[in-house]
Amino acid sequence: MNPSTLSIDSPLGEIMASLPGARRALFSRYHLGGCQSCGFAPTETLAELAKRAAEVPAEEMLEHILAAHEHDKAMLIEPGEAKALLESENPPLLLDTRTREEHEAVSIPGSEFMDQEYQQRLFAGPPEREILLYDHSGKHVLDTCSWFHGHGLIKTRAIEGGIDAWSQIIDPSLRRYRLEIE
Repeated sequence: MNPSTLSIDSPLGEIMASLPGARRALFSRYHLGGCQSCGFAPTETLAELAKRAAEVPAEEMLEHILAAHEHDKAMLIEPGEAKALLESENPPLLLDTRTREEHEAVSIPGSEFMDQEYQQRLFAGPPEREILLYDHSGKHVLDTCSWFHGHGLIKTRAIEGGIDAWSQIIDPSLRRYRLEIE
Protein backbone atom coordinates (compact mmCIF):
# COMPACT_ATOMS: atom_id res chain seq x y z
CA MET A 1 0.00 0.00 0.00
CA ASN A 2 1.20 3.47 -0.83
CA PRO A 3 1.75 5.58 2.33
CA SER A 4 -0.05 8.51 0.70
CA THR A 5 -3.30 6.48 0.64
CA LEU A 6 -3.25 5.81 4.39
CA SER A 7 -5.81 7.55 6.54
CA ILE A 8 -7.00 7.52 10.13
CA ASP A 9 -9.56 4.92 9.00
CA SER A 10 -6.87 2.54 7.73
CA PRO A 11 -6.49 -0.70 9.70
CA LEU A 12 -3.30 -0.73 11.75
CA GLY A 13 -2.24 -3.97 10.03
CA GLU A 14 -2.14 -2.10 6.70
CA ILE A 15 -0.29 0.81 8.27
CA MET A 16 2.32 -1.52 9.81
CA ALA A 17 2.78 -3.35 6.48
CA SER A 18 3.23 -0.08 4.56
CA LEU A 19 5.43 1.72 7.07
CA PRO A 20 7.91 -0.59 8.83
CA GLY A 21 8.72 1.99 11.52
CA ALA A 22 5.10 2.85 12.38
CA ARG A 23 4.98 0.64 15.48
CA ARG A 24 8.21 2.20 16.76
CA ALA A 25 6.84 5.68 16.08
CA LEU A 26 3.59 4.98 17.92
CA PHE A 27 5.39 3.45 20.86
CA SER A 28 8.07 6.12 21.22
CA ARG A 29 5.65 9.05 21.18
CA TYR A 30 2.41 7.59 22.60
CA HIS A 31 3.46 4.35 24.33
CA LEU A 32 1.15 2.34 22.08
CA GLY A 33 1.84 -1.02 20.47
CA GLY A 34 4.96 -2.03 22.36
CA CYS A 35 3.54 -4.35 24.99
CA GLN A 36 0.45 -6.35 25.88
CA SER A 37 -1.20 -3.60 27.92
CA CYS A 38 -0.90 -1.03 25.13
CA GLY A 39 -1.24 -3.32 22.12
CA PHE A 40 -3.66 -3.15 19.23
CA ALA A 41 -5.22 -5.53 16.75
CA PRO A 42 -4.32 -5.44 13.05
CA THR A 43 -8.00 -4.82 12.24
CA GLU A 44 -8.29 -1.82 14.58
CA THR A 45 -8.11 1.53 12.79
CA LEU A 46 -5.85 4.39 13.81
CA ALA A 47 -8.96 6.43 14.69
CA GLU A 48 -10.20 3.64 16.97
CA LEU A 49 -6.81 3.35 18.65
CA ALA A 50 -6.59 7.11 19.20
CA LYS A 51 -10.05 7.21 20.73
CA ARG A 52 -9.46 4.16 22.93
CA ALA A 53 -5.98 4.70 24.19
CA ALA A 54 -4.23 7.94 23.52
CA GLU A 55 -6.59 10.86 23.94
CA VAL A 56 -4.64 12.34 21.04
CA PRO A 57 -6.26 13.29 17.73
CA ALA A 58 -5.88 10.48 15.20
CA GLU A 59 -4.80 13.03 12.57
CA GLU A 60 -1.84 14.02 14.76
CA MET A 61 -0.90 10.35 15.15
CA LEU A 62 -1.01 9.83 11.38
CA GLU A 63 1.14 12.94 10.80
CA HIS A 64 3.67 11.63 13.31
CA ILE A 65 3.77 8.18 11.69
CA LEU A 66 4.25 9.68 8.21
CA ALA A 67 7.00 12.05 9.44
CA ALA A 68 8.73 9.12 11.15
CA HIS A 69 8.52 7.21 7.86
CA GLU A 70 10.31 10.04 6.04
CA HIS A 71 13.02 9.92 8.69
CA ASP A 72 13.25 6.13 8.30
CA LYS A 73 13.60 6.41 4.52
CA ALA A 74 16.79 8.42 5.03
CA MET A 75 18.30 5.42 6.84
CA LEU A 76 17.41 2.96 4.07
CA ILE A 77 19.58 2.00 1.14
CA GLU A 78 18.34 0.07 -1.88
CA PRO A 79 20.04 -3.26 -2.58
CA GLY A 80 21.62 -2.01 -5.84
CA GLU A 81 23.13 1.02 -4.14
CA ALA A 82 24.39 -1.18 -1.28
CA LYS A 83 26.03 -3.55 -3.78
CA ALA A 84 27.84 -0.63 -5.44
CA LEU A 85 29.14 0.58 -2.06
CA LEU A 86 30.28 -2.93 -1.14
CA GLU A 87 32.22 -3.17 -4.42
CA SER A 88 33.83 0.25 -3.93
CA GLU A 89 37.45 0.95 -2.97
CA ASN A 90 36.46 1.54 0.68
CA PRO A 91 33.50 -0.75 1.31
CA PRO A 92 31.36 -0.37 4.42
CA LEU A 93 31.11 -3.05 7.06
CA LEU A 94 28.19 -5.37 6.21
CA LEU A 95 26.41 -6.78 9.27
CA ASP A 96 23.74 -9.46 9.49
CA THR A 97 21.29 -8.69 12.31
CA ARG A 98 19.32 -11.95 12.00
CA THR A 99 19.72 -14.97 14.25
CA ARG A 100 22.91 -17.03 14.18
CA GLU A 101 20.94 -19.93 12.68
CA GLU A 102 19.67 -17.79 9.83
CA HIS A 103 23.16 -16.38 9.18
CA GLU A 104 24.70 -19.86 9.09
CA ALA A 105 21.97 -21.11 6.74
CA VAL A 106 22.27 -18.28 4.20
CA SER A 107 23.95 -14.88 4.25
CA ILE A 108 25.09 -12.14 1.93
CA PRO A 109 28.71 -12.92 0.97
CA GLY A 110 31.16 -10.83 2.96
CA SER A 111 28.72 -10.10 5.78
CA GLU A 112 29.54 -10.67 9.41
CA PHE A 113 27.17 -11.94 12.05
CA MET A 114 26.43 -9.31 14.68
CA ASP A 115 26.11 -10.56 18.21
CA GLN A 116 25.90 -8.39 21.31
CA GLU A 117 29.65 -8.48 21.95
CA TYR A 118 30.42 -7.35 18.40
CA GLN A 119 27.82 -4.60 18.72
CA GLN A 120 29.46 -3.29 21.90
CA ARG A 121 32.87 -3.19 20.18
CA LEU A 122 31.35 -1.18 17.33
CA PHE A 123 29.75 1.27 19.77
CA ALA A 124 33.15 1.81 21.39
CA GLY A 125 34.89 2.29 18.04
CA PRO A 126 35.19 5.19 15.62
CA PRO A 127 31.81 6.85 14.97
CA GLU A 128 32.65 7.68 11.35
CA ARG A 129 32.64 4.00 10.35
CA GLU A 130 30.27 3.28 7.48
CA ILE A 131 28.01 0.30 8.24
CA LEU A 132 25.28 -1.51 6.31
CA LEU A 133 22.80 -3.67 8.21
CA TYR A 134 20.36 -6.25 6.96
CA ASP A 135 17.73 -8.57 8.38
CA HIS A 136 15.40 -11.05 6.70
CA SER A 137 12.83 -8.78 5.04
CA GLY A 138 13.58 -5.24 6.18
CA LYS A 139 10.87 -5.40 8.82
CA HIS A 140 13.11 -5.04 11.90
CA VAL A 141 16.39 -3.61 10.64
CA LEU A 142 15.27 0.01 11.01
CA ASP A 143 15.02 -0.49 14.77
CA THR A 144 18.62 -1.70 14.84
CA CYS A 145 19.73 1.11 12.54
CA SER A 146 18.07 3.67 14.84
CA TRP A 147 19.84 2.03 17.78
CA PHE A 148 23.20 2.45 16.03
CA HIS A 149 22.41 6.10 15.22
CA GLY A 150 21.52 6.67 18.87
CA HIS A 151 24.97 5.36 19.82
CA GLY A 152 26.70 7.82 17.50
CA LEU A 153 27.18 5.56 14.46
CA ILE A 154 25.29 7.90 12.15
CA LYS A 155 26.80 6.48 8.96
CA THR A 156 24.79 3.29 9.47
CA ARG A 157 22.16 2.41 6.89
CA ALA A 158 19.71 -0.46 6.51
CA ILE A 159 19.33 -2.51 3.34
CA GLU A 160 15.74 -2.11 2.19
CA GLY A 161 13.93 -5.43 2.00
CA GLY A 162 16.73 -7.33 3.77
CA ILE A 163 18.34 -10.49 2.45
CA ASP A 164 15.06 -11.46 0.82
CA ALA A 165 15.18 -8.42 -1.50
CA TRP A 166 18.92 -8.95 -2.01
CA SER A 167 18.30 -12.54 -3.17
CA GLN A 168 15.66 -11.37 -5.65
CA ILE A 169 17.42 -8.26 -7.01
CA ILE A 170 21.16 -8.82 -6.62
CA ASP A 171 22.01 -12.49 -6.08
CA PRO A 172 19.37 -15.08 -7.07
CA SER A 173 21.76 -17.86 -6.01
CA LEU A 174 21.01 -17.05 -2.36
CA ARG A 175 18.32 -19.36 -1.04
CA ARG A 176 15.10 -17.62 -0.06
CA TYR A 177 13.24 -18.76 3.01
CA ARG A 178 10.14 -18.01 5.03
CA LEU A 179 10.03 -17.53 8.78
CA GLU A 180 7.28 -19.44 10.54
CA ILE A 181 7.18 -16.95 13.42
CA GLU A 182 8.22 -13.30 13.05
